[in-house]
Amino acid sequence: MSDKRMEKLRSVGIIGTGKYVPEKILTNSDLEKMVETNDEWIVSRTGIRERHIASPEQATSDLCYEAALKALESAGMSAEELDLIVVATITPDTFFPSTACILQDKLGAKQAAAFDLSAACSGFVYGLATASNFIKTGMYNNALVIGADTLSRITDYTDRNTCVLFGDGAGAVILGEVPEGRGFQSFDLGAEGAGGTLLKLEAGGSRLPASQETLEGKKHYIYMNGREVFKFAVRVMNTATEDVLRKAGKTKADIDLFVPHQANIRIIQSAMERLDLSPDKCVINVDKYANTSAASIPLALVEAAEEGRMKEGDCVLMVGFGGGLTWGASVLIW
Repeated sequence: MSDKRMEKLRSVGIIGTGKYVPEKILTNSDLEKMVETNDEWIVSRTGIRERHIASPEQATSDLCYEAALKALESAGMSAEELDLIVVATITPDTFFPSTACILQDKLGAKQAAAFDLSAACSGFVYGLATASNFIKTGMYNNALVIGADTLSRITDYTDRNTCVLFGDGAGAVILGEVPEGRGFQSFDLGAEGAGGTLLKLEAGGSRLPASQETLEGKKHYIYMNGREVFKFAVRVMNTATEDVLRKAGKTKADIDLFVPHQANIRIIQSAMERLDLSPDKCVINVDKYANTSAASIPLALVEAAEEGRMKEGDCVLMVGFGGGLTWGASVLIW
């Protein structure tokens, strides 16, 4: 890319935030009545105490809609001003139309292009990287990026190993041009497709369409090899963080706020130890929401923003991992 072209690239950052979680709360005590488990076991191994569950009437687009309204209000924008909508999800309302298109209609964002992105728990960071480049190069002026999932729809509540882990929610941000030196400084995205079988939803696609056999075999629920995914997570959280900091010209000492994927408190603590971060520099809400997949990082980021934990000029590092297997990290100057 020529120097002339580089001079035209915009600085892109977050100019609005919003989040939404369903009203219904499923506690560890509730799960004790459903499967052979207990609160102490769940908390000690995961850090999770409760999770929010969508009502039967709610789909992923409904969660997105509520979060999007708050993000637009935060940015002082109307839906008609949106140029692009990107929804990161693995639980779309339907395969098609996309959840982003359904949301576009609900919002009345008639000028916006819209598409879904599938990278599981890394999806929000993938979405940020994708949308920010549309704005950076001048193709669009703004974008709505949402991470949202209703994992309760694909969770087997008779499986004690997985049903304690997941919840529903949506986090949304508006991206736009920001002053030079602010906004996204770097991204690090990656995939390890060879590990795809470790975390998957086996049936429902073209490889294994829905049938009586797939229903009876419970192949429409999340399958996870917890031990192997844990090892992958600890490894890539470290390497992705190192890589994204290096790309941004930063070191771990520069981190003002660490926003990790909220899957397991032990994974988060491991990352904090490697980065030598104090608890006040890390956002942890896995206890309230559990693992919400693509919604995990934006829920944590938006909550931190609402609580005033970030001030102008702060260095914010987001990092996550997920099915695919995938990972994504970003350095953002608030």
